[in-house]
Amino acid sequence: MPLKFAANISMLFQEIPSMVGRFKAAKDAGFKYVECTFPYAEGSEELGEACKEAGLQHVLINNWPGKMEKGELGMAALPDRVQDFRMQLEMAIEYANCLNCKRMHIMAGRTSRYKHEEMEETYLDNLRFAAERLQKEGIMCLIEPLNSRITAPNYFLSNFHTGVEYIKKVNHPNLKLQFVSHIQIAQVPDRGEPDLNGEVNYKYIFQLLEDIGYEGYIGCEYKPRATTQEGLKWIEELGIKL
Repeated sequence: MPLKFAANISMLFQEIPSMVGRFKAAKDAGFKYVECTFPYAEGSEELGEACKEAGLQHVLINNWPGKMEKGELGMAALPDRVQDFRMQLEMAIEYANCLNCKRMHIMAGRTSRYKHEEMEETYLDNLRFAAERLQKEGIMCLIEPLNSRITAPNYFLSNFHTGVEYIKKVNHPNLKLQFVSHIQIAQVPDRGEPDLNGEVNYKYIFQLLEDIGYEGYIGCEYKPRATTQEGLKWIEELGIKL
């Protein structure tokens, strides 16, 4: 069974200003699947219609991150934002349903003035709520540890072992670790195309994923070094069939 690569249309095809227009670009490039980070700047119905017209399957979105211009990156672990988190989860569900997207990454947020114990308790409570609420919609609830030193400074969830422990504590069948249920790729150290020009041997990794029968999606969440189209040559170089 061929691996299923999803173009991240928040990071790829930025030559096209509208996310609505990027669905067709992804389709024209040969992708069958797409994902995005935050679709909330454009209308849910317009995005859903564009995805449908392109004949693509949308496989992942993040929930609403809060006020990113003020440094926010999720609210699930913030004790003073519980009501906001649960209210905006409904908006994220609306987008997911319009896109027929069955996976949602719940973002924890950055560490704040609260004690770690308070944030942890809030996070676990909100994960229980989100896992149950999303299950009713047929949407898988995912969490993802982020690099708190470079990618997302002061992010609350930055350790995979901790993430696994939280999943065990919540003990809900609809809560999964994104790294297991959904993989995202980019080259190291520049977060460029997952080609052979970096520290990660993706040819080996893709072969390994095929050998173990991986059935999940692989999100292409990288920053093109030039134009998106020029960078897609990695697909042919590594013998990938989209």
